[in-house]
Amino acid sequence: MPRKKAVARPTRLRITQVRSGLGRPGVQRATLRALGFRRHQQTVEHDDNPAIRGMIFRVRHLIRVEETAGEAGSE
Repeated sequence: MPRKKAVARPTRLRITQVRSGLGRPGVQRATLRALGFRRHQQTVEHDDNPAIRGMIFRVRHLIRVEETAGEAGSE
């Protein structure tokens, strides 16, 4: 009997804002808002995809990123 292949769950990213957006260029503040941050020290989760990775790269000095196993849930 053939074995079933393990289904890879999509990776999720847990992103925490660790530095303030105050005094930063408007593009960086807008990127933080687009990622879903409303306040300092807030944590949001997103699916791992190239668009999110690009936003993370733009504000990488203001956030901390952790990879987590994909789980059912809303974004």
